[in-house]
Amino acid sequence: PEHRRRTFMGYRRKDGRVGTRNYVAVLATVNCSSTATRRVADHFRHSDVMKQFPNVDGVLGFPTKGGCGAHYGSPDLGQLQRTMANIVDHPNVAAYVILSLGCEINQPDDLIAATHLSDNGHKPLVLTIQQDGGFQKSVEAGIEAVMELLPAANALEREEVPASELMLALQCGGSDGWSGVTANPALGKAADEIVRQGGTVVLGETSEVYGGEHILTRRAASREVGEKLVERIHWWEQYTSMFGASIDNNPTPGNKLGGLSTIYEKSLGAIAKAGSTPLNDVVPYAERVTTKGFVHMDTPGYDPVSVTGQVAGGCNVVTFTTGRGSAFGFKPAPSLKLATNSDLYANQEPDMDINTGKVLDGVSLDDMGQEIFEAILAMASGEKSKSELADIGEEEFNPWIIGAML
Repeated sequence: PEHRRRTFMGYRRKDGRVGTRNYVAVLATVNCSSTATRRVADHFRHSDVMKQFPNVDGVLGFPTKGGCGAHYGSPDLGQLQRTMANIVDHPNVAAYVILSLGCEINQPDDLIAATHLSDNGHKPLVLTIQQDGGFQKSVEAGIEAVMELLPAANALEREEVPASELMLALQCGGSDGWSGVTANPALGKAADEIVRQGGTVVLGETSEVYGGEHILTRRAASREVGEKLVERIHWWEQYTSMFGASIDNNPTPGNKLGGLSTIYEKSLGAIAKAGSTPLNDVVPYAERVTTKGFVHMDTPGYDPVSVTGQVAGGCNVVTFTTGRGSAFGFKPAPSLKLATNSDLYANQEPDMDINTGKVLDGVSLDDMGQEIFEAILAMASGEKSKSELADIGEEEFNPWIIGAML
């Protein structure tokens, strides 16, 4: 019904997507240009220049540990390029600059061509250390390039948009025995509401739905979608076996101290984040998500790597449940952290946005889910999350490297 449609204040981009934040970014194509990338971003962090641009949330550097030592033309390189392209061609990023060394496997022109970054008729600006006079001159050129982008980014303003423009990353880390009782099912209620509003929720961590995948396949919108998930599970079994490991050897020492003894217990709780709506698609890591409703993205369970894929896929907000504690953030997407129990919330209150331990005191999951949903809308409209207030989230960009290092 029209009177139940909710809205938030977001940034409508030229391609129609909606951002919840407004950053300018500097992307390193290779580790060899990462320090220069960080130096450019730090210039804007450690000076008063951003006071001139109050509508810009900041200048982000995306350094990388990869970009070379890979097999040219390999799927691994293709996945890295897709991740890099989609993290800057993102609704929360107004503009960006690419910073290269010059001789790396991940050539900027290949990156741009492979990921269609210039399909809008505008080729991204590329700075190259080997061609532009070395490290310091490239840093200076990067600072100048960002300065030229900031006025246009600052001219953008928030406008009222429907909640259907939300794309929510569903994430958990440092889970405990209460995760599947309080935070995860409460988040599932909020996820259902976002889907009801016409939005998208993206579950990741394929290795942490293992043993509970039948719950998701039963919710698949079609046989094809269900088979996509099963195929990914089989791939993970083969992938882990290549290294003498197994997919079910997942709970960490902290998980076990928190009361989780097996991957099956952990998976049942993790799946609860996804609510109860149909599974409409299963997509590769860092692939741009275009399907509405509940989508699963194939990612590892390691939080920074998983969220990197989800945000590269287009998620403009992140929710992160934890029972053991976390100081997670992920720029450019704001992250809402949910404590599974009141002891954790009291102990780590400066890092926790919501205490879902209230469910153990009698608050219903429906009411808790509604509180989370309202907090997501407020955060999407510009309210700072605890991680943003602590200026956390610039070290967590961590693309999944799956191939051989040459």
